[in-house]
Amino acid sequence: MINTVEMELGGRTLYIESGKVAGQADGAVIVRYGGTVVLASAVASKEPVAGRDFFPLTVEFREKYYAAGKIPGGFFKREGRPSEGEILAARMVDRSLRPLFPEGYKNEVQIMVMVLSSDQENNADVPGIIGASAALAISPIPFERIVGAVRIGKLGERLIVNPTFSQADEGEMDIVVSATSDSIVQMEGSAREIAEQELVEAISLAQEQIQKICQLQQQLEQLCGKPKLKVPELPGDPELERSVREQFAARIGQANRIAEKTERNNALEQIVQEAVGTFSEEYPEAEEVIKAQISKIQKEQIRRMVLEENRRIDGRGLEDIRPISCEVGVLPRTHGSALFTRGQTQSLATTTLGTKLDEQKIEALEGESWKSYMLHYNFPPFSVGEVKPIRGVSRREIGHGNLAERALEPVIPSDEVFPYTIRIVSDILESNGSSSMATVCAGSLSLMDAGVPVKTSVAGVAMGLVKEGDRAVVLTDIAGLEDHYGDIDFKVAGTRNGITAVQLDTKIRDLSPKIIAEALQKAHKARLEILDIMDQTISEPRPELSSYAPRIISFKIKPSQIGEVIGTGGKVIREITESTGATINIDDDGTVTIASVDKAAGEKAVEIIQEIIAEPELNKLYTGKVKRITPFGAFVEILRGKEGLLHISEVDSRRIDRIEDVLKIGDEVLVKVIGMDDSGKIRLSRKAALQPQQRMGRKQRPKGRRFF
Repeated sequence: MINTVEMELGGRTLYIESGKVAGQADGAVIVRYGGTVVLASAVASKEPVAGRDFFPLTVEFREKYYAAGKIPGGFFKREGRPSEGEILAARMVDRSLRPLFPEGYKNEVQIMVMVLSSDQENNADVPGIIGASAALAISPIPFERIVGAVRIGKLGERLIVNPTFSQADEGEMDIVVSATSDSIVQMEGSAREIAEQELVEAISLAQEQIQKICQLQQQLEQLCGKPKLKVPELPGDPELERSVREQFAARIGQANRIAEKTERNNALEQIVQEAVGTFSEEYPEAEEVIKAQISKIQKEQIRRMVLEENRRIDGRGLEDIRPISCEVGVLPRTHGSALFTRGQTQSLATTTLGTKLDEQKIEALEGESWKSYMLHYNFPPFSVGEVKPIRGVSRREIGHGNLAERALEPVIPSDEVFPYTIRIVSDILESNGSSSMATVCAGSLSLMDAGVPVKTSVAGVAMGLVKEGDRAVVLTDIAGLEDHYGDIDFKVAGTRNGITAVQLDTKIRDLSPKIIAEALQKAHKARLEILDIMDQTISEPRPELSSYAPRIISFKIKPSQIGEVIGTGGKVIREITESTGATINIDDDGTVTIASVDKAAGEKAVEIIQEIIAEPELNKLYTGKVKRITPFGAFVEILRGKEGLLHISEVDSRRIDRIEDVLKIGDEVLVKVIGMDDSGKIRLSRKAALQPQQRMGRKQRPKGRRFF
């Protein structure tokens, strides 16, 4: 049976339909918003996955090219591996759903969101989140709270619900908020240096709309929802757990007060080994239960330390930032480099400058575009003392890199101001939490070291939370265990003027805008402290680019002149490149970008192009070269590619019978432009060019007594 529910949302109708397609999935819905249509499905395995200490949820978000009436590129002409945009959307769906599954449910769950139609105005990620929640709501899969999502933009002083692509690009804010009817679950987005209060207002507006979306899903659940499966009780042995607590809780507490991460981890590992050895005879197969109990005790103690002692695992106060050190120019041959260390988290960032040819081509349903600024984040296993195979870029690395990229984007100069392609790479050399925010800081420093004319410095900090009942304590600059055992991971990046990027993950079901507002204010204070430290190292871009960076000169020509510069089959532009060594790019609007290793080569290429496009000026003198000779005159090239006729009568003030008596092919000759003939051809005169010199010669003749 087909069931449909609908509501108005942001000036468009949101439809959710079930029962028409994907009947063998545990739950499936079609979501339509404007002309954008997504299919969201949810399927769970029949049995729980053994030996996993995390919930085995996987989310796939796939855009079908046919959705926009397009055929994929490449040899195979079909969709392949997910794009960066699809991975980012999948991560956002995952983070919206993961906290809402019941503890103890370990069956593998797969969510698939397929974009079936794209109107190229409405982003499919928000309908994807809504569809995934609705598919779970009507399925038998245990899912404790329905979740909705909206995108909030800002144009001028007006907040907009679900802005179109163009509105989001033009606006001051682009934030996606996911929430249940009474608690925020996930938030991600970027802004152009907005105030904290503006973000709080956006969240409040999002919650109002999300409550209606949740009610809509509840209507659908009442129409066609299936009974939920029973969640098995968490495995465990109360007697064993009590024994572990009695014998090892005190030692776990001592280990928790070791500030240094590696030393603390070693102490805890020793406790685990001793506990397993102690109970191995009585409980030979209980190693996982023992480890889980020790982790549970550690979590309780760390949280109690915060709530009761206002003390953190590394000895800091609640609002203290870990020690920070900054260095720039750490690598001799890079265009810009910086090493940012905060506690035991360290990012090495490099900035590389390239030309238009280095821009990244982006193929998406919305169309083809080019990126001249990008940031890549790498998290090698040695940064946390682990041994792991490296199998390409992980989804986490893509997500963290994108967050840092958006955080820095508002300060990146426009192509008109700085016509370079900019690539920042952050290699995490050591990690104990907040590595993406360390990337923001290191990336900002490396941009300045490279001489990129950024507007100001950007810094980031991760905020945490420990909440028990009505008591909530916000933590500044969280370390790894505070993220692991805490209730939120709230990353906030920005300048002194405002926020540029945020990302929020939660593990609790009662996160209010009030707590977020408090976290934002404390993040603001911390951000200013970090910026003060960064500015002590470098506070403004270097005045000169690295000697190893390409030199780029940009100027405009008329679009009608592009053909002259390129030449037939690219002959002219190829000759310029070969003779100067410069790389030349010409846009359709006539923007010419010249890149060269040294300044002189670039200036020579500019000079040649200016000669090519130069228009002959009436009465101006030119030194030209004789190209051809005919009985009636000579053809002289006065500008590159531009010839004029020097008629035999204009060669000299005296009459000549043959051109060859005065000129031959290859001679350089001074001529004057005296006009154009009826066909637009240039008329030249050597006679007119020589007359001023002859007159000057007569005037300058020395005066004296004449003897003849």
